[in-house]
Amino acid sequence: MGIIGTILIGLIIGLVARLLHPGRDGLGLIMTALLGIGGSMLATFGGQFLGIYQVGQPAGFIGAVVGAVVILFVVSRLRK
Repeated sequence: MGIIGTILIGLIIGLVARLLHPGRDGLGLIMTALLGIGGSMLATFGGQFLGIYQVGQPAGFIGAVVGAVVILFVVSRLRK
């Protein structure tokens, strides 16, 4: 997947994660895309390391959203 595809998927994942995480985040589009990309990387390395799923499975998208929500939770706690 190219860089543009990665950014678009990251943006979608970031938007879904922001919808699921309660509260005001104050993130713009670029930070939302970076959030989604970071969540995807966290889920990919964590999920494959633990053997939860393999490359290309639909669980990867769900894992990426969960990873992004975890990042949002950690950032919101660090800001307080």
